This record gives sequence, structure tokens and C-alpha cells, in this order.
Amino acid sequence: MSLKTFHVVFVACSVLLMLLLAGWSFGNYRAAGRSLDLAYAVASVAAAGALLVYGRIFLKKLKHISY
Repeated sequence: MSLKTFHVVFVACSVLLMLLLAGWSFGNYRAAGRSLDLAYAVASVAAAGALLVYGRIFLKKLKHISY
């Protein structure tokens, strides 16, 4: 497995983890109503978005390298 492939898989797993955390935090917010849980959910969605942007930039930068 090349470093590029590992990087893409790692970023994809990180995005999925952030979305899972966002869903879990939002569920906690709906159950308990704590604003900190809502802040965690929003921060997790923002982190997932940032990881997607990072992944796109990474793929553009290394488009000439094969998987």
C-alpha cells in the first residue's frame, strides 16, 4: 500500500469518525439539552468539512503519483 493510498484511507476514516461523533453529540444534545453537546456536534461537522477540503487539496497536489 502506497503512502498516498494510506493517506486517503486515513482521511476518509477520520471524516467518518467526525460524522459519527457529530451524530452522537447531537443525540446527547436532544436527550439532555446541554449546549456543550451541541457545540461538540457543530465542531465535529466543521472538522469533517475541513478534512474533506484537506483531502481534496492533497489529491490535487499528488495527482501525478499513482496509488
